[in-house]
Amino acid sequence: MNARTLLFATDYTEASQDALKYAASLARDLGATLVIAHVSDHELLPVGEAVAEVPQASREELAELEQIKPPGGGVACEYKLLFAEPTCQNIDPVEELIRFADRRKVEAIVVGTHGRTGLSRAFYGSVAEQLVRRAHCPVITVRPAAAPPAQEQGDGNVSVRQASKGGRS
Repeated sequence: MNARTLLFATDYTEASQDALKYAASLARDLGATLVIAHVSDHELLPVGEAVAEVPQASREELAELEQIKPPGGGVACEYKLLFAEPTCQNIDPVEELIRFADRRKVEAIVVGTHGRTGLSRAFYGSVAEQLVRRAHCPVITVRPAAAPPAQEQGDGNVSVRQASKGGRS
């Protein structure tokens, strides 16, 4: 029997806090381990710099991640600070989350949404939206509690998308 694993992706915002409640409840109900992950804004191995050994993650950054505690207890947790592969491009949190999810064979990814629309969504993009489009596993998006209800099926705060058999859709 394979151990079940859920991935909760956080950006430390209020939207993430709302999603954490749902992720913890789901992990508890499924008897799954909840991996709480954040993609660092820093490169662990910056391009063009020679290093004798792989640097360690910042203690401060790791401590910030480990302060996130699932509400209600009773959930097995792991913490994972993710770093981008060294490239000349910008850090892509979506790619790092998908790479980790694939490697760990997670059951689903749980992520909060910011509820942006219009120009702000176009300008800032949406990690949640890109995860839904590109992940190879189900992605559960949780809207902020204060967001207006959606014009879609479900309760308006939680949306689930099943990955297609071909992977990307």
